Amino acid sequence: MNKMSQKAAYTAQPPITVQFDRSWFDGLNNRLNKGGPWDDFRLFQLAAEAEKASLVSSFEEMQCLKHLQGLSPLPHQIETARKVLFDMRGRAILADEVGLGKTIEAGLILKEYMVRGLVRKVLILVPASLVLQWVRELNQKFGIQAVAQKKEYSWQNDVVVASMDTAKRDPHKDILLNNEYDMLIIDEAHKLKNKKTTNYQFIVKLRKKYCLLLTATPIQNDLSELFNLITLLKPGQLGAQSDFSANFVVDKRLAKNEDQLKEELSKIMIRNRRGEGDINFTKRVVRNVPLMLSPEEKALYDGVTAFVKDQYRAAGGDLGSMFSLLTLQREVCSSRDAVFVTLVNLSKKLPLDSPLRDRIWELVYTIKEIKANTKAEKAMELIREMNEKVILFTEYRATQEYLLQYFRNHNLVAVPYRGGMNRGKKDWMMDLFRGRAQVMIATEAGGEGINLQFCHHMINFDLPWNPMRVEQRIGRIHRLGQQNDVKIYNLSTTGTIEEHILNLLHEKINMFEMVIGQLDVILERFEKNNSLEQSLYKIVLESHSDDEIRSRVHSLGKSLNSIKTEVEQGIPPSEGDQ
Repeated sequence: MNKMSQKAAYTAQPPITVQFDRSWFDGLNNRLNKGGPWDDFRLFQLAAEAEKASLVSSFEEMQCLKHLQGLSPLPHQIETARKVLFDMRGRAILADEVGLGKTIEAGLILKEYMVRGLVRKVLILVPASLVLQWVRELNQKFGIQAVAQKKEYSWQNDVVVASMDTAKRDPHKDILLNNEYDMLIIDEAHKLKNKKTTNYQFIVKLRKKYCLLLTATPIQNDLSELFNLITLLKPGQLGAQSDFSANFVVDKRLAKNEDQLKEELSKIMIRNRRGEGDINFTKRVVRNVPLMLSPEEKALYDGVTAFVKDQYRAAGGDLGSMFSLLTLQREVCSSRDAVFVTLVNLSKKLPLDSPLRDRIWELVYTIKEIKANTKAEKAMELIREMNEKVILFTEYRATQEYLLQYFRNHNLVAVPYRGGMNRGKKDWMMDLFRGRAQVMIATEAGGEGINLQFCHHMINFDLPWNPMRVEQRIGRIHRLGQQNDVKIYNLSTTGTIEEHILNLLHEKINMFEMVIGQLDVILERFEKNNSLEQSLYKIVLESHSDDEIRSRVHSLGKSLNSIKTEVEQGIPPSEGDQ
């Protein structure tokens, strides 16, 4: 085809039309017609208001409160967080009484520092049983992505919760000591009271910018414990140990210059009490359940008491050498099983020809005559009456094991909770109790730190001789978040020391209804010379009849009552010391 014919063919084809997608342009015109290039003016105004609302009006305004989901902190918790942030510079002892929400306060402080960009790397050390509880609270209530330490690589996470026992062991110890933490939080920090322990030395070596120590009992036995905790946070705050002793200590339990000491403590420690402010709790309903021992059980109680008294006289009235025998005296009010274990252990320590060994085995044969357990029968009856979840406390592992088997044999679903369990098993037991089990049987060690607001019935199967430990038991269920009145059942055996102790705690000083803050002040004043437990031991061991025990316990109650009156009237200790 020549050039002319090619040109003719080309020009004969229809012209090509190009189509453009104009939808984006039409959309832009629509937005322009509404008063702005990107959105209508009303949305722009809302965006401007949101931006304005996010501006910080004051340096001391708590930013974290805008970032909390499903949590409305109480006024005392917010005020505590504010004090730690702005007055204490992120280093403090949170010493609120049991059940007032120290974990919430620590979470608020941590969240505020994170929102402000001042904290990223965080280590939280708690008892093994509380690790997952802390992780859940931080994630759900504060939106903090905390992880539970499980493997060596877990330490690489920004916010790690672990047990103290794991952290101080190799190879974890070296990893942590080579890190630098923006914040360290330690729960149940009273376990650091002794500066000679590996726990204390480990915490001293950890590099941390901010540090929170959480404990409901900053002083348990000795003022030096408090000095040690404060030295962990701010070395030199109270001077050297010798300065502290010279300025503030008369005896290990007795302080001097109290106003000055309180002023110094207020710079580093916050203690909210139940009776203060607008902190509202449900009621406590206390029911004492007296029981008559069977003749066989009474024979065991009398036999053990006579045995312990004889050994006390043989030791010249020295309580210090009587620890295992005094345990025996308390156990006999709990169960034959607890007594049996201690007796067998005692006999193993004695030579085969020892007369004491023969006497111990006489008591063992007395145990074998006991065919029933009066307390266990009554506990089961009460639990069936309640038909709701119940936590039952006992001091002794052997009693716990017996009750588990006894309830199982009577078709009651019960689970144990004790200090020796690992973290996983404790969480499993707690989940079972929330779900299908009606009863949790807890020992003293197992009850530490657990929160059981979903349960409002408690049975004291046996009573500690230390009133603060009774209060700590009650604090597991009578705490912020409890929606029901808490019902407490105290089992006590008539004609035993248990009857007198219950009478002392309930009738004489009204301990079960008392605010815990008031109780610890009363005990602190009373125990300047001897602990209440030691006073009770002496009464049991030195009295010649039940009437004498009753009379001496009554006298003890009068002393506690007079101190209670002084505390209520605000009389300072120097005026009220006996």
